[in-house]
Amino acid sequence: QHGMTVAPVVANLGLLEALTLNPNPDEVEEVFTLPLAHLLREENQGYTHFRTASGYGYTLPVFLNGPHKVWGLTAIITELTLELLVPGRY
Repeated sequence: QHGMTVAPVVANLGLLEALTLNPNPDEVEEVFTLPLAHLLREENQGYTHFRTASGYGYTLPVFLNGPHKVWGLTAIITELTLELLVPGRY
């Protein structure tokens, strides 16, 4: 929509404790993980409703985890991934 290309990658990285991540601090405030089982629980799923100045409204998914919220493009990609990984459960 805004001229960007996003290529989500799903991978098994092994033990997360063994990883050393170096996120760009200008783009990433904090790194956290969410188990698949957590994402599939209805109480951790929600939606955010937006309305533009022209009156057009749209709804996007949100995934909740304590103080963290997965929203925006990350939530959209997460929702599409869940639909592919566990059809009928999400």
